[in-house]
Amino acid sequence: MIPEVKAKLLEGKKGLIVGIANDQSIAWGCAKAFRALGAELAVTYLNDKARAYVEPLARELEAPILMPLDVGAPGQMEAVFERIGEHWGELDFVVHSIAFSPKDTLQGRVVDVPRDGFLTTMDVSCWSFIRMAHLAEPLMKRGGTLFTMTYYGSQMVVKNYNVMGLAKAALESAVRYIAAELGPKGIRVHAISPGPLATRAASGIPEFDELLNRAQETAPTRSLVSIDDVGMATAFLAHDAARLITGETLYIDGGYHIID
Repeated sequence: MIPEVKAKLLEGKKGLIVGIANDQSIAWGCAKAFRALGAELAVTYLNDKARAYVEPLARELEAPILMPLDVGAPGQMEAVFERIGEHWGELDFVVHSIAFSPKDTLQGRVVDVPRDGFLTTMDVSCWSFIRMAHLAEPLMKRGGTLFTMTYYGSQMVVKNYNVMGLAKAALESAVRYIAAELGPKGIRVHAISPGPLATRAASGIPEFDELLNRAQETAPTRSLVSIDDVGMATAFLAHDAARLITGETLYIDGGYHIID
């Protein structure tokens, strides 16, 4: 649950949330936190099937903009940012919470990955964030913050994470380079690295329940992270109090990543 917030610390700020699939999504946890702190939100959904799940959540957020966004569909990403420019004229933050790898690519060995599967994985999971940063830059006239979601498997070999680990490593590197390039404009960039979460995306990883159990038993806090934990920590980084924090990979995992 999002804690009761009395101060609207992000009131007046406007942001785009990409990646809500249902009420278990990390992006939903972020959206709830940003809205609780007073931010106004634009929301996207993947396709018509997903819209049935996302539209009620967008209404709960009182989002004035709800649009389709399949990053593989030509022109859709540009249309979203064009609409934001027309409606708000500016943008303060973007939450990029999407990743994808074809099943036969994700579940196979890295050395066996087919070229088309590798390119699809990198395109959706990494390049789409770079493209969003490009499109957001001119709208962040007073500075802003760009967020993307990563995982510990970018740094260490995690069983069954496979090619997604490569994509997340590239994504984290992109965060650092983009932070360096856009920092002079007051635009900050972060990768958020939650601990294991029972999301729809995670359901594609074999033996994921074992990973959840190991995380809970091993993390110093002896607890699993929730989408609300991720949301509140992410929202803090969008506040002006965090204006000198950029280029970071922030672990929200109860300390799991520090344990051997």
